[in-house]
Parts: sequence; C-alpha cells; structure tokens
Amino acid sequence: MAVTPPSPTAWRVVWWFGFVSLAADMVYEGARSVYGPLLAALGASAVVVGLVTGAGEAVALVLRLAFGPIADRTRRYWTLTIVGYGLTAICVPLLAIAPRLGVAGLGFATTMILLERFGKAVRSPSKSALLAQAASGVGRGRGFGVHKALDQVGAFAGPLVVAGVVAISSLWAGMAVLAVPGAIAMVLLLALRRRVPDPGVYDVAPAPPRPGAGERRGWWAEAVGAGLSGDFFRYAVAASLTTGALVTFGIIGYHLTVEGLVPVAAVPVLYAAAMGVEAVAALVVGAVYDRAGPRVLLLVPFLVALVPALALGSALAAVLAGVLAWGIAQGVQDSTVKAVVADLVEAPRRATAYGVFAGIQGLLAIVGGVGAGWLYERSLVALVVVVALTQLVALGLLLDTFRRSARLHRAG
Repeated sequence: MAVTPPSPTAWRVVWWFGFVSLAADMVYEGARSVYGPLLAALGASAVVVGLVTGAGEAVALVLRLAFGPIADRTRRYWTLTIVGYGLTAICVPLLAIAPRLGVAGLGFATTMILLERFGKAVRSPSKSALLAQAASGVGRGRGFGVHKALDQVGAFAGPLVVAGVVAISSLWAGMAVLAVPGAIAMVLLLALRRRVPDPGVYDVAPAPPRPGAGERRGWWAEAVGAGLSGDFFRYAVAASLTTGALVTFGIIGYHLTVEGLVPVAAVPVLYAAAMGVEAVAALVVGAVYDRAGPRVLLLVPFLVALVPALALGSALAAVLAGVLAWGIAQGVQDSTVKAVVADLVEAPRRATAYGVFAGIQGLLAIVGGVGAGWLYERSLVALVVVVALTQLVALGLLLDTFRRSARLHRAG
C-alpha cells in the first residue's frame, strides 16, 4: 500500500534542511573564522592552535565511521541529527565565558571546540541520509546543491557578523551573539521533525526490507563499510584524494599574510567571499549533475591542481583566481560529490556509507594538510607537482568508477 507524502513538498523539505544548515553554519563558521585569535588570547601557541583545529577536523570526519552505522542500525536519524546540532548550538556560545575561567580557560575552550566538532560527526551521516531521501523527489544533484547554497549563505554571513560584533565590542561578545542563530537552527529543526517524521516517503526508490537479526553484520564490519560496493570505495578514495589535496584556506591565509599581499584584516573578507563562491558553485554544478550525470565531477581534480599554483603565487591577481578556484572546488566537494554516494548505495545503508566516506576523507585530509604545510615551507614547486600527481590518480579513479557504474545501469 503506497504511503501518502505529508503536506510539505519535497522541495520545501530540502529548503527547510537548508535553512537549518544556514543558521547552524552561521554559528560554527563564524566561530571558526576567529579560532586562531581566540585561542591565542587564552595563551595558546601557534602549535596548540594548529593541534586543536586539526584535531577538531579529524574528529568531525573520522568519527562519522561510527555514527553512520549507529544511525542505520538504530534508525534514529532524527535523534542523532538533533543531538549533533544541539552540541553546536550550545558549545560555541559557551566559548564566551572562557576568559572568566582563568588558567582553565584554554582547556575549556579546547573542550568546547572539540565537542562542537563531535556534534558535526554525530549529525552528518544521519542528516545526509534524511536529506538524500527528501532530495530524491526533486533530483539529488539539485537538492544537495540548493542545500549547500543555503549552507554557504550561513558560512558567508557568520564570519561577517562576528567581525562586526568584534569591531564594536569584543571577541567574546562575538561568540555570545552566535547563540541567536543557534537557537533559530534548533527551532527550525524541531519544527521540521514534527512536520516530516519520515522523509523516506519522498524517496523515488523505496527502501528494501531491513535485514533480519541473523543477516546483520558485526558493528566493526558495518563501521568499515563491509558489503558496500567496490564502486563506492573506488569513488570514496577518488573524492578523498581531491579533498586531501585541496590546500586549506589556513595555508592560503598564512601565505597572504606573510607575503604581505593583503592586510590581515582582509583575510576573513576573502574567506567570506570564497564561501559565497561555494554557494554558487553548489547550485550550478548540482543542476548540471541532474542533467549530465556524474561526469561533471571530473572538473574537480583540475580545480584542485590549480589552487596551489595560483593561490600560493606572488601576484595578487593570480592569488585571487586561486581563491576563486578553491571556493568552486569546496562547493562541489561538499554538495554534488555527496549526491553520487546516494546513487551508489541503497537507502538502508546510506548513513553508513556517508560515515565511511567521511572517514576516508578525514584520514586523507589529515595527511594532505600536514603534507601541504611541510611542502610549503620547503618547495612550492614540489607542492604543486605533488598535488597535480594526486589529481591525476583521482581523475583516473573517477573515470573508471563512472564507466563501471554506467555499464551496470545499462545491464540493469
């Protein structure tokens, strides 16, 4: 017997998810734009700043290996999504009280930063699985693209709001004001949960029955993706090579500062501009994906290879072009790239797949970040060459995956 979809259309659900992410991104991207100065104000050295922020990104990505299978096994997608967003909404504004804690302030701030990133790991596989179901009714490329565009509006606005508050008050007031978008995100999320308890009704490919108890794999096997297809893993490695090789904006900002190409105050403005480029790229490439298929993603390795050659140069025009390429690559990686995962994996295992996918991304991102920093200090030419070689490998894997997937669809 067919299930009648609830009153909100699939598009409306996608937009609601986007508005939740917009508000939440204002919170954590606003905070991330000043984590360096914030930790330094509490007495942290550059090494500690790098360690805390790097560990935070590792927590946000690698722990999804656990929370993907947990979501698929328990089917508590909404609960995990709400808990994850709740940690972000609470932990970031609490950074405002860190300077009042004296010598414990740095430890407290570090804990809040890591807990916020832990919240990202908790919610991301579940949120992506819920969004994939709703987006199925509108085209996953466009659905993920619209969601990412709204997400990036928050990523653009958050740092600017913080900058404005810091300019007229203090760094700590900038953290406190982020409680407002955090509360808005939670209200929207809870309202969406009440209106649409099961986004699966929008999925054009209904989920097959859940496996019986005897068919279940062990938890560790689930966490590392046992039973997921070779095409999925081939694609995950290819996409993660592009993620790991994309030079972080931290290195770009460092380069802009030490080379004296722009004033320090202009660096967060460029970051906000890159967030705006991400939003546009997510929309455009998402729409093209629904019309032309996944081959549009073959553009990403070329963009990633261009970034260090341009953004780490000595000419400001080339650097700005590199920031543009960085923003486009980021936008595609964080949106349309995820749509392919939903197409490669059946609905009951999508949260697991997103967790495994993020885990592989996280591991290669750590290697790529450390490697890029090490090479930058020794030889820019070597950095450009290494990134280009990794992108040749990524391009080959993507081509192979898309060919295999096309053959399987024709055979089916």
